[in-house]
Amino acid sequence: MKPEEVRTVAQARAIVEERGLEHVKVGIFDNDGILRGKYIDRDKFFSALDKGMGFCDVVLGWDSNDQQYDNVNFTGWHTAYPDAFVRLLPETCRSLPFEGDMLLFLGEFVGRAEQVCPRATLRRVLKRAADLGYGVSAAAEFEFFIFSETPDSVREKGYRGLKNMTPGYFGYSLLRSSVHNELYQALLLQSAQMRTPIEGLHTETGPGVLEAALHYCEALEAADRAALFKTFTKVLAQRRGLMATFMAKWSQQMPGQSGHLHMSMTRKDGTPVFYDEHKPHTMSDELRWFVGGQQALMPELLAMVACTVNSYSRLVPGYWAPTSATWGIENRTTALRVIRGGPSSQRVEFRIAAADINPYIALSAAIGAGLWGIEHHIEPDAPIVGNAYDREHPPHRRLPATLYEAAERLSASKAARAMFGDAFVEHYAATRQWEEREFRKAVTDWELARYFEII
Repeated sequence: MKPEEVRTVAQARAIVEERGLEHVKVGIFDNDGILRGKYIDRDKFFSALDKGMGFCDVVLGWDSNDQQYDNVNFTGWHTAYPDAFVRLLPETCRSLPFEGDMLLFLGEFVGRAEQVCPRATLRRVLKRAADLGYGVSAAAEFEFFIFSETPDSVREKGYRGLKNMTPGYFGYSLLRSSVHNELYQALLLQSAQMRTPIEGLHTETGPGVLEAALHYCEALEAADRAALFKTFTKVLAQRRGLMATFMAKWSQQMPGQSGHLHMSMTRKDGTPVFYDEHKPHTMSDELRWFVGGQQALMPELLAMVACTVNSYSRLVPGYWAPTSATWGIENRTTALRVIRGGPSSQRVEFRIAAADINPYIALSAAIGAGLWGIEHHIEPDAPIVGNAYDREHPPHRRLPATLYEAAERLSASKAARAMFGDAFVEHYAATRQWEEREFRKAVTDWELARYFEII
């Protein structure tokens, strides 16, 4: 049996038995899209398939640096960090090609923790779409820089003076991808073997930067693929003495790294929702309202997409990243780009997203806002023609300038609470406020250079 054939508990048991595995890897994605997990022996795995398993809820109660939040109600020292219930998902079975016959299964929190679980949040949004008669497909594309560094060397250097894998600006370079063919081929092969297939892979503009576009599929599977791709691209790089970063912006001199999301919808009979040859730009009413909802709610939901302090270093004029909630037809200077095509290929590209996204939460925001727009018949502004960066946009389209401001907007959003639930909004907004407060404790190189002597 192949991992991609596994759909049921019985099949999950069977593939483990067929491979003679004594242990299996299980993992859960946390608030920041980090894969947290462990090896468990086969007997525990079989039991967990039938009955679920406990997993310390601290993984929803700490940040990317394993520091416990002090401002969330869901868990903390006041609850003593108990186990939360986890359901293992047979359909997420993946091979780990660098570990022989080892298998990985993803889990999802259920019970009380389900209210704040990133994957469960997206699942609820997609159920809402299904209740409205829609199926949602999605795909992610990521830009990421690769360095000739190791986890030890970047720390020894204080993250300064790092050596990019390749020098110069070589966008779409077949020279670079041919010289480093072994790395490219290894990434393509690993992605195919792990069911995170790559549709396109090329160099981007900048030293050592690559862009990978993943194949589109059902939206929950697309989020699994995106989150796994980020994790195991880093694994592949480090196993080769390299490092990959998915920060939104790692250098003041370099453009930011995008994590654009593409979305389309079908009806229950399989017909496309977004295409209407009789409408302007072949945009159906549903697509127009979908864009309207995304545009209207983007300032309120930005914390779910621009989720780190570093995200806001990317959202500045002139660096191929939007600064207001704008949209256009085939316009790469806007936050939302409608891509025209035939009935099966017309879609929305959510360009506000950077490579640092948690794919589950970002897709929840993007799809949820679009559905809200359809439900309320929200009309978007006129599409931007030309350079959106050079335009003055209405104040209500302005995006929050900091993570803290974005978290406050999210916390106050009635639409967000209606779509995602009070528990999720309060928990997630608090985690982003924590992130900003941790940043404010830091003294940066910029502050030292600016103030050390002259002030």
